[in-house]
Amino acid sequence: MQFILFSKKMSFHFSAILQMEAGIMCSVRQHIAFREHECPMQSMPYFRIVINCMVAAVPEDVGTAGALRAIAHHLTASDILVVSGDLVSDIPPGALAAVHRQHDAVVTTMLCSAPVSGPTESVSSGGKDKIKKPRRYNIIGLDPTKQFLLHVATGAEVEKDIRIQKSILRAVDQMEIRADLVDAHMYAFKRSILQEVLDEKDKFRSLKEDILPYLVRSQLKSEVLLNDVPQAENGNEKVNSQNNQAAVSRILANASTPSFHDLYASSNKGSTLVRRTHKCCAYIASESKYCQRLNSIQAFSDINRDVIGDASHLSGYSFSAHNNIIHPSGQLGSRTTVGPHCMLWEGSQMGDKCSVKRSVIGRHCRIGSSVKVVNSVIMDHVTIGDGCSIQGSVICSNAQLQERSVLKDCQVGAGFVITAGSEHKGESLARK
Repeated sequence: MQFILFSKKMSFHFSAILQMEAGIMCSVRQHIAFREHECPMQSMPYFRIVINCMVAAVPEDVGTAGALRAIAHHLTASDILVVSGDLVSDIPPGALAAVHRQHDAVVTTMLCSAPVSGPTESVSSGGKDKIKKPRRYNIIGLDPTKQFLLHVATGAEVEKDIRIQKSILRAVDQMEIRADLVDAHMYAFKRSILQEVLDEKDKFRSLKEDILPYLVRSQLKSEVLLNDVPQAENGNEKVNSQNNQAAVSRILANASTPSFHDLYASSNKGSTLVRRTHKCCAYIASESKYCQRLNSIQAFSDINRDVIGDASHLSGYSFSAHNNIIHPSGQLGSRTTVGPHCMLWEGSQMGDKCSVKRSVIGRHCRIGSSVKVVNSVIMDHVTIGDGCSIQGSVICSNAQLQERSVLKDCQVGAGFVITAGSEHKGESLARK
């Protein structure tokens, strides 16, 4: 299986050749440099993995589908795994790949539980944008076994009417409609079908909004083959529809047979008549797994807090008895407290009578006395003067806050200087 990782400005294409014992799936967890090399898995010494890494830059406006078109000549494996570069998760990609191969699907998408507050659209991080976009949901239709994706409406507002194909309802008798699942932007595709769609639908730009819904809508449309030659379906349309519904019901009922959906035959005057359809599958991650997309300033803050809180296993660090992380080289002044779910990293220094709650402080920061930091992320090499108050904010590297500055719900750009005694609320502050 080939692995494709998308970042905001580049499409990274990885071709992984796995030499493993039969029947075992695995994922590479080491950090990968962008060069060809061999990387043995430390936890499984009987594996040897050769990773061929290629980096391809594509124009930003072509979308995820356009990015795949641009690297199509590199895609040679029978299955393609596509992952968004902003996904933060502890779910192994091999779990999705295993489900995809088990059902011989054309596409398998990973779905995760939506946050309690519900999914939100990525909006401008500027605090002056007081108008919030309405909350939008993915409307997902699943078969009774919760293995097959029968309907998808990406970003549909729940107040709007939802249209579902009658043929799907007839085929499966019942469908479970979910609005509590989010698309994690991790997909496994059958390469041959993906290539056909990319070639035939040159207007498609997005995997999530164009290609996935198209494959889901078209999965019940069958092509009749007589001795491997496509045939027109003439005659009684109602009979053909009933035959198709019966065929799909049989496909779903026999999902344990990987190739059953490809060929199922019936006699026709001594000739072999087959119908060719495809399956769209869903892998629903366990609620105990962590799965979030880092696609906004708010998500960045939330994920940083999660990694030093409920999802601390993602950090890879050991927490102290006070449920925080203070690097051995970090220095705390007299009567300074660093509360639970906080991190003070390498070389950072804090003066006297400071308070840090539910926040992350990066490397080599210099923080004065009587400073309060709450629900915030402070990156590397930040200087903060005496008496400052920081709440719900993100401060980028090399920024400076002069004494008695007050920030609430702000984003401060790299190298920006906040003047002494100034107060800012809900602002994005950066160099022009």
